[in-house]
Amino acid sequence: MIVRIMGEGQVRLDDAHLTELNKLDDELLEEVESGDGEGFRRTLTALLDAVRRLGTPLPDDALEPSGLILPAPDATLEEVRDLLSDDGLIPG
Repeated sequence: MIVRIMGEGQVRLDDAHLTELNKLDDELLEEVESGDGEGFRRTLTALLDAVRRLGTPLPDDALEPSGLILPAPDATLEEVRDLLSDDGLIPG
């Protein structure tokens, strides 16, 4: 799967890592819904760090269709709330 982190670029990520990422996505969804700004920032950072750690960055000039688009590291809780559907950021 190709994952785009807004403002950073794309990463190729093996589907085997989706379970781990879905746990962080579920936490992030709860924090967004409850308005927990501190928890939101911590979990968004952990989610993006996991994608970077587990994935392989694509070259800057690569334009692959993204199966998943994640918010930028500096996204606000309100911006992420607008991006979320009932399923969270990561399709499960």
